[in-house]
Amino acid sequence: MKLDEKDMAILSLLQKDCKLTAREIAKKIDAPITTVFAKIKRMEQQGIIKEYRAILDSKKLNFGVTAFILASFSYRTGKNEEALSQRLIAEQIAKFPEVQEVHIISGDWDILIKVKEKDVDSVGKFVVDKLRTVKGVEKTLTCMVFDTPKETTALALPIKRQKE
Repeated sequence: MKLDEKDMAILSLLQKDCKLTAREIAKKIDAPITTVFAKIKRMEQQGIIKEYRAILDSKKLNFGVTAFILASFSYRTGKNEEALSQRLIAEQIAKFPEVQEVHIISGDWDILIKVKEKDVDSVGKFVVDKLRTVKGVEKTLTCMVFDTPKETTALALPIKRQKE
């Protein structure tokens, strides 16, 4: 999937504001609207653009507490049981509505989980009543976030300046 300069410019603009129309993007990158529309459709079909979404202000919606939770697993819960799959456990954890992200990681821990909740008690209830009941979860370490100077989904794409 080779992307040209115009593709990268389109992606950069859509990351900042996915509500931009093809006409607005075309004007900013100095390209025909039909070209912009075709490029966007192609990148959607190729899965480069996975989806469009609104980014909500979690604090204004009463989800002002963020926690990162490290979890490790016992890959065998009994002597005669089959080994547990780290990927399947991660997929099970990902189904909890409190969970925003699940990452399989290297090091002393097996999985990193990002949770947003209304308060510290809610994070605690999630860890004790849900996460630790997942078969194979052996131990957890919860890190509460005090402040978030930067949180983004944007990738640092190599692009030239667009028209303002």
